[in-house]
Amino acid sequence: MTSTRVRRSAFWVGLLTALTALAACTSSGSPDGPDRTAPARAVTAALRAVERSTDRAESARVRSTTTMGSTLSMTADGTLAWGDDLTGTLTITYTGGTTAETMRRLGTTSMEARYLPDAYYARIGDSFAEKTGGRHWIKYAYDDLDDLAGSSGADLADQMRGTAPHTSVQRLLSSTDVRRVGEETVRDERTTHYSGTVQGDGATEQTVDIWVDRRNLLVKKVEKGRTATGQLTQTAYYSDYGVKATAEKPPAGDTADLRELLKDSAGR
Repeated sequence: MTSTRVRRSAFWVGLLTALTALAACTSSGSPDGPDRTAPARAVTAALRAVERSTDRAESARVRSTTTMGSTLSMTADGTLAWGDDLTGTLTITYTGGTTAETMRRLGTTSMEARYLPDAYYARIGDSFAEKTGGRHWIKYAYDDLDDLAGSSGADLADQMRGTAPHTSVQRLLSSTDVRRVGEETVRDERTTHYSGTVQGDGATEQTVDIWVDRRNLLVKKVEKGRTATGQLTQTAYYSDYGVKATAEKPPAGDTADLRELLKDSAGR
């Protein structure tokens, strides 16, 4: 593959990372070591109750902000459902960093993202669509990701499926130093704050903080860690549990498949 082809392929895979930054804080793993002790049983029991309640709610409105060093800052707003497979629709807006500059040159800094059981779909602007034969949607099939990007692609597929709020609670349950911080007010609502560290990508530690209401529902989370491009921070708020959250598959004639785009790039 020539250097031009490599750049084209890297562009499409790199775009995937930008479009799915909402999942950047959801890698799995747990810190371990002989000098760590288990959390208090009361904390573990409380978190398991939160996990069950949030999981059973099956849908919510999500508003989040994400920053990744100087590479990216973005917001996301929409609804997600996780009763079976993850589904939902989010509006993603790139507000800063080199990714926002790139997207601005391509004619858009805001796009619609749809989560469906088989794939993630991202809507691109008219200027960008000139690169995809006039089609306005890019399909990222979960089954293709590990083939397209190696083990990091497989991790990303899991992360994209793991954006439901109860997955943050699951991460805290894997932490051996999780603790109850105390009672705090979040958006005029009394909540209980829990905090712990978990193992992220590259064996680096990340911190996870969650705030839980009196119904044992997650209302806020903050995840922080280090990446190759700098500090990563994601803050998300959850509300309107039980809201209707759906996503329709975009028209086939207006959709470009990432795998086909990469094949085209490799053949040029």
